[in-house]
Amino acid sequence: MKHIKVAVIGCGYIANYHVRGLQAIPNVEVVAVVGLPIEAAQAFADKYNIKEATTDVSTLYNRNDIDAVVIGTPNKFHAPFAIEFLNNGKDVFLEKPMAMSAEEGLTIREAADAGNKLVMVGHMWRFDTDVNYVKDVVDAGQMGKIVKTKGYGIHENWGPAGWFSQKELAGGGALADMGVHAIDTVRYILGDPKPTKVYAKIGTHYGNYDVDDSGIIMISWDNGTESIIESGWWQPHMDGPEAATGLYGTKGYANVFPTYLKYKVGGIPGKFDAKLPVRTEHCEQAMYTRQMEHYVDCIRTRKQPVPGFAEGQLILDIVDAAYQSSITGEVVNL
Repeated sequence: MKHIKVAVIGCGYIANYHVRGLQAIPNVEVVAVVGLPIEAAQAFADKYNIKEATTDVSTLYNRNDIDAVVIGTPNKFHAPFAIEFLNNGKDVFLEKPMAMSAEEGLTIREAADAGNKLVMVGHMWRFDTDVNYVKDVVDAGQMGKIVKTKGYGIHENWGPAGWFSQKELAGGGALADMGVHAIDTVRYILGDPKPTKVYAKIGTHYGNYDVDDSGIIMISWDNGTESIIESGWWQPHMDGPEAATGLYGTKGYANVFPTYLKYKVGGIPGKFDAKLPVRTEHCEQAMYTRQMEHYVDCIRTRKQPVPGFAEGQLILDIVDAAYQSSITGEVVNL
């Protein structure tokens, strides 16, 4: 089994989940971490026994002792860093959203294709136990044809600060931060249909920043399903936690977080709990570990990761269309 050496770019909150996942995989070594300031990078390296900490990402681009990278920086740097590493023969894992815009996302694809390198995108709910339970139920046809869905990417009485709330660094606000989780989760459960139309109302109502903190997005899929997605920060109420999703089918209803089913037995309506393991936290480490296991397996087998470029790019297409629709007041056709 090949020994895989990985560098982690960014040492913020999410990097902890990625490193814990990587260090749980046999024959994988995190060899370096990049962060600002150097004190933060060194503290992160000490915490996880990583040999090297630096503030200069450029020193890692052409290192022969690095096979792959995990990029968890502000969104502005996703594409530039990814392209440099891809051009230097490294496989790349990118936190969501993959880039600042759909147009920028295409530049990542060009670099990956040119060097025959892999790109994986951190839509991690695809690796969650509850999400996959509901996907299996839907795939089996137990809920019938899914007519509509409702999904949520909302922070109740809370919102991020720092680069997340700066358009120059993040590209967008609650939609780019939280809404993408709800969009990709329902798309995954539905079998990855293609969007055909997007209509959205997006605004800033709860904070003093130049990005959005409230949004309602409607997506028409090519399988006939209609999805409503709510995104938000500092909301006074949320109908479900991150990636919570309700699916309305012709034979029943399925809900993720809390996870249960509603359907008729002998003509009598019933509600049935999924009886899945109790979650210790909503965003469980196990989900991130499975995500990293998939990334490493793809590095070793040279198969395209899923979610990869295609899934990440489609989410960017939807987000761009939503922002455009909110400005024009019109439906955007995709």
